[in-house]
Amino acid sequence: MIEQDTIVALATPSGAGAIAVIRLSGKDAITIAQNQFKSVSGKQLSKQPTHTIHLGHITDDNRTIDEVLVSIFKNPNSYTGENVVEISCHGSNYIQQEIIQLFLRKGCRMATAGEFTLRAFLNGKLDLSQAEAVADLIASDNQASHQIAMQQMRGGFSSEIAKLREELLNFASLIELELDFAEEDVEFADRSQFKDLIERIRFVLKRLIDSFSVGNVIKNGIPVAIVGNPNVGKSTLLNALLNEERAIVSEIAGTTRDTIEDEISIGGIGFRFIDTAGIRDTKDVVERIGIKKTFEKIDQAQVVIYLFDASEFKTDNSNFQIEIEKIKNKYPQKPLIVIANKIDKLQKDDIVTMQSQIANLALLSAKNNTGIDQLKNTLLGFINTGALRNNDTIVTNTRHYDSLLKAFEEVEKVKQGLETGLSGDLLAIDIKQALFHFGEITGQVTNDELLGNIFANFCIGK
Repeated sequence: MIEQDTIVALATPSGAGAIAVIRLSGKDAITIAQNQFKSVSGKQLSKQPTHTIHLGHITDDNRTIDEVLVSIFKNPNSYTGENVVEISCHGSNYIQQEIIQLFLRKGCRMATAGEFTLRAFLNGKLDLSQAEAVADLIASDNQASHQIAMQQMRGGFSSEIAKLREELLNFASLIELELDFAEEDVEFADRSQFKDLIERIRFVLKRLIDSFSVGNVIKNGIPVAIVGNPNVGKSTLLNALLNEERAIVSEIAGTTRDTIEDEISIGGIGFRFIDTAGIRDTKDVVERIGIKKTFEKIDQAQVVIYLFDASEFKTDNSNFQIEIEKIKNKYPQKPLIVIANKIDKLQKDDIVTMQSQIANLALLSAKNNTGIDQLKNTLLGFINTGALRNNDTIVTNTRHYDSLLKAFEEVEKVKQGLETGLSGDLLAIDIKQALFHFGEITGQVTNDELLGNIFANFCIGK
């Protein structure tokens, strides 16, 4: 499966910048680069030690394209396990393309998406879950997702799965051996030890499967819908949370007619706030479309903030109570934060009365930034990050989650088989299936279609 040709691609983001890095990988990478590189000290790249950097010029015949730094990494001590050359050139689009086109003419092929990391996997430098963590690391945009990706890339998840798989494989081998001596009625695999192992595997799998609910929201961010009647301060709240004028604020009711979204990191966790159109009866066609979208966004959100104008509570509190109950009844599984905004307009006695009538009421003045920090702490309280703080393994990948569920199902069958005295040949079938699903995670069991799907999501140059 490993291609023998030399590939080239831009390893830094496309576009002009101070510098750009062009990467080559393959058996002939150093030779091809050496033919187009003139070192200022007259060195030949192929004769230099691995992991060294050299100053010189990239040339095309007698034409100098750019002054560059060339880093060489000789196999197997490189990212891909092959000879790798990285050329740091000036970040002009013209220079980048001239150098890449030059190497394409001299025998390189343009790398496909994720091909450098694919070669690292095929050459045994990374297992499959570590390779996927590379993409997660590049995409991480908050502390928590970065921490999880780093842990997975260092092999924390892989080593846990590999250890379970190895122990299960040892017992599978003993059971297979029993089948060879079936006529002699011997038992090589201690059934009591096997039961203990199965229980331990079940415990670990259950913990990993349960961690996905946390890992998924950490990786993708937690959508939070801000809803309420028109002109209660939803857009002001969004601006206060983001600390910028993201949404238009006006005294005119119904200013927000479409949803506005933006994301911030709170305590290392990504939250995506959605400012929605005010909910009310209206004949305005555009505003009605916005209100329809509001309910769509509530469906998609994992947390709902219901905001009302505290200054209107004394005259219209029954309406607020009805709206709060509607949301609770329609979305009973979603955490709901009820917030009284504009408390700067109320007397202390009015605030006490309001709190006595609405349970767990949060107080806020979005305009004055009062209560914003308390709201952020409340949002963090919905996320169980204990595992993150303890550096436990957290599953964030849907493919891994699916394989873990299938492995757990097969392990359950093995457990039932042990309890009912199932014959060794039937036990062996279920064990093999469990081993197969473990292998899917780390790449010990794979196929071209699976690899194509995984690496197609990578950026070119990685």
